[in-house]
Amino acid sequence: MTRDNAITESDLHAYADGLLGAEDHARVEQWLESNPKDRAKVKDWHDHAKALRQAFAPYHTAKYDDHKLVHTLQDSGRRLMPVLVRAAAACLIFGAGAVAGQFVPLLPQKADPLRTTQVVADISTQAESAYLIYASEVRHPVEVGADQQAHLSTWLGKRLGYPFTVPDLTSVGYELVGGRLVPVSGKPGAMLMYQNGSGERVTVLVGRNPQNRTTSFRLADADGVSTFYWIDNDIGYAVSGEISHTDLRRIAEECYRQFPT
Repeated sequence: MTRDNAITESDLHAYADGLLGAEDHARVEQWLESNPKDRAKVKDWHDHAKALRQAFAPYHTAKYDDHKLVHTLQDSGRRLMPVLVRAAAACLIFGAGAVAGQFVPLLPQKADPLRTTQVVADISTQAESAYLIYASEVRHPVEVGADQQAHLSTWLGKRLGYPFTVPDLTSVGYELVGGRLVPVSGKPGAMLMYQNGSGERVTVLVGRNPQNRTTSFRLADADGVSTFYWIDNDIGYAVSGEISHTDLRRIAEECYRQFPT
């Protein structure tokens, strides 16, 4: 945390995620008492987190063999089995902060909370830039069109180095326009573009997360563009558009359900 009188955006995220020590936590609380705009911002994050926990409540049902998942992680130091992790961890990922309490002691590496916050914020900035560059493009918004979806999925998967799925967003009113290869944090990343019947476009950015740290589902607004973004294991995701937070969140939730871990 910064040691002058100013509290940064990263400090506020770390506070909201419960990642600060007692002294820094108290400093941020003192700052919020005299800075109503930042206090409202943190409250907004908490409200969105609460709504997302409720949205994913059906996925957060305990199973009789959940204890085996914990033992597996302790023994191997690897990621949990993909399908079971998604069911058991959904509410945690979309909760008020980065994975806390229950899972932090089990992580094989210890990441710097403020560095993690910086990496996540950087993903949102790159997603906003990609949206502003490509969403308004008329003739060449994507490299590979929706008519070659199988090729698009295979190509991007090879470049990112893992099985890549192109989400189907027709259930929330958006059709695939196509996608392209883009740099994300200096490495190959993917950008998918979707459009609804009114011509409104949204982009989905996917890239590697070198910090290997799961974070909460967050919201950023800049230059008229809203972005929901999160990190799931070693992959960062961001959904951007000039639409309402409610609609953007529905799209982000649908992407989360369909992307593999």
